[in-house]
Amino acid sequence: MLDAFLELPRFQKRLISVVSDALFLFLALWAAFALRLEEPAWVPEARQIVASAITVGLTIGFFIKLGLYRAVIRYLGDEALLTIIYGVVLSSVTLIVLGYSLQAFVPRSVPVIYGSLAFLFVGGTRLGVRFIVNHPLQKAKERVAIVGAGETAMQLASAITQGIEYRPVVFIAFEESHHKTLVKGLPVVSLDHIEKAVSRHRAERILLALDEDSRVDRRSLVKRLERLSIPVQTVPSLKELVAGQARINDIRDLEIEDLLGRDPVTLDFKSVSQSLFEKAVMVTGAGGSIGSELCRQILQHKPKVLVLLEQSEFSLYAIERELNSISRVESIDVRIVPLLANAMSRKRVELAMRSLRIETVYHAAAYKHVPLVEHNMLEGVHNNVFGTLHVAEAAIAAGVERFVFISTDKAVRPTNVMGASKRMAELVLQGLAQRQSDTVFSMVRFGNVLGSSGSVVPLFRDQIRDGGPVTVTHPDIIRYFMTISEASQLVLQAGSMGKGGEVFVLDMGEPVRIAELARKMIHLMGLTEKTDDRPGGDIEIVFTGLRPGEKLYEELLIGDDPRGTDHPRIMMARELSMPWKEVEQVLNNLMRASHDFDCNEVLSILQQAPTGFTPDNGVADLLWFDGKGRLSVVSSEAGKVRRFPA
Repeated sequence: MLDAFLELPRFQKRLISVVSDALFLFLALWAAFALRLEEPAWVPEARQIVASAITVGLTIGFFIKLGLYRAVIRYLGDEALLTIIYGVVLSSVTLIVLGYSLQAFVPRSVPVIYGSLAFLFVGGTRLGVRFIVNHPLQKAKERVAIVGAGETAMQLASAITQGIEYRPVVFIAFEESHHKTLVKGLPVVSLDHIEKAVSRHRAERILLALDEDSRVDRRSLVKRLERLSIPVQTVPSLKELVAGQARINDIRDLEIEDLLGRDPVTLDFKSVSQSLFEKAVMVTGAGGSIGSELCRQILQHKPKVLVLLEQSEFSLYAIERELNSISRVESIDVRIVPLLANAMSRKRVELAMRSLRIETVYHAAAYKHVPLVEHNMLEGVHNNVFGTLHVAEAAIAAGVERFVFISTDKAVRPTNVMGASKRMAELVLQGLAQRQSDTVFSMVRFGNVLGSSGSVVPLFRDQIRDGGPVTVTHPDIIRYFMTISEASQLVLQAGSMGKGGEVFVLDMGEPVRIAELARKMIHLMGLTEKTDDRPGGDIEIVFTGLRPGEKLYEELLIGDDPRGTDHPRIMMARELSMPWKEVEQVLNNLMRASHDFDCNEVLSILQQAPTGFTPDNGVADLLWFDGKGRLSVVSSEAGKVRRFPA
């Protein structure tokens, strides 16, 4: 019967509502007189019948005018209840006026009693129908617990209640004083009782809805949630909501950077702003994970011009569109120039710097995926070494004041071509810093960035969603991790501190064991690890062996005597450099070997330079000429290198 009613045409549903309201309004009028006169069998006089009929007719007209019958009952909200109140008040006033006009007997308390009963009948029937219609749908929704009881949590609860996937059943608050209170009709439980609350309310998922200014120890919170073995997800940040990049009910997997548990990075805003405000700034590799975040951070300091240099058309389109959206929403007046170009295009880059009068360059363009660079070593060396050289030379020729190079921890005692190429790029810039003094060169070195295009986190997440296994190269492998936002902010801070030729090293906190990171992600997605002791688990972790050029432990310093700086999270490395003439000779040799496609010679040159390069395997390039001019094709299945004649 309910289904038949729901399938009726909209006109018929409205007609039923009108007839129902008319009957209930007559009932409310009769009950008001009967209660006031204390006569259960009260029978109205003729004038009272006329006054009642006109009142009901006009009330239906009021409801129509106020739009009550346009409201969809299953989505009835506070506005509809306010509409009923307005209509009932007008109806009560109408009854009073008609009583005097028609000289009908209407005691003074009857309109008050009638108004109350009319609201209960008209509003109550709608709430009842809404409950009957929605209850089966609500029962079918997944039950979720919302961690947080602030504004973000309230918005999330309202949003998902109207959706079709989730049903909030309990709020988890951080203040003990909120324990056993009610918010939006839902119980609030303190964090200390989360295990009991999840079990009692049969929550199948946990949604984190923390306010931006929430001072919560996220690391301990995530550890606590991890033990519950149900999926943990989060909602977009306020910045994303403001920029229009997401909606409050866009539920997504927990940002794994919460596991780092560090205090937020604090910037010397004044010094950073002085180096960026009303300046012309260029970011190379602007569409990459680091480059794009640098652009977002730089935009907040209101430069005069922000030039986005990127070779990927789609990445450039995406970051330009996002930055323009942020500028529009936050009323930031910055000229954004999207420049489609390769860092190797020396003339085009120099022309852009000259014509736009660039004052600061952040060079983030690089090939950074270790195995891919190992298997395409000549392209990696060209992009990372000569790309950096060309952009730096263009900056000098164009009179750029400050040049900041984004380096990596893999440049320290490198065992792979990617790290060696980045260390060689550092030496190039140190040599250029000695050769001239007009452009201030500085380098910023840090480790893995969570969520970047080369991070293990997206890979692990995809593997878990696909049912596993999760592949980790070695059970003891550890890495330093930092969030994209943290790294970008510290890059800006370090860049503003450079005097010429320095290598700045960011404090990456405690190293993270990759296998443990994989286990945390499995647990936080509500699954269990499959082991010999637990053969019925969901996801297995498989160790595949170290890949070509991969180290068990990464380092950030070559020497052991770093100097402190004015910022507690930034150090200055004391490391070897080369005079420009020696750098130039190395570059010439590298260029000749690259033109000859002699990968062995390229490796040898990188080793002879003071890069500290000690490759742990031979040439792994997929296409290369040996010393006798013969082309070989390399197969790199499962990390093993085999050669075949081409």
